[in-house]
Amino acid sequence: MKNERSTIQNWFVYLIDSDAGLYCGITTDVKRRFSEHQSGKGAKFFRRAAPKQVVYIERHTNRTNASRRENQIKRLTRKEKLQLIADSK
Repeated sequence: MKNERSTIQNWFVYLIDSDAGLYCGITTDVKRRFSEHQSGKGAKFFRRAAPKQVVYIERHTNRTNASRRENQIKRLTRKEKLQLIADSK
């Protein structure tokens, strides 16, 4: 029997700006995840500097595609990430 879902869950790749640099991650709820980062329950990256704001979001239809894109973005230089952010506005 197929696993039926009433709704399709979207996954998001996001970039957060902080004094320590740009952080890239994936989630199904960007607002919730940003709150977790702000409260100290998110990534260890934010132990060095608090997250300032979400500066980039991409929507994907599944976790696999979101993870692949996250890895692509993480391999970009800072300059390339800033260009990605600028191009999205």
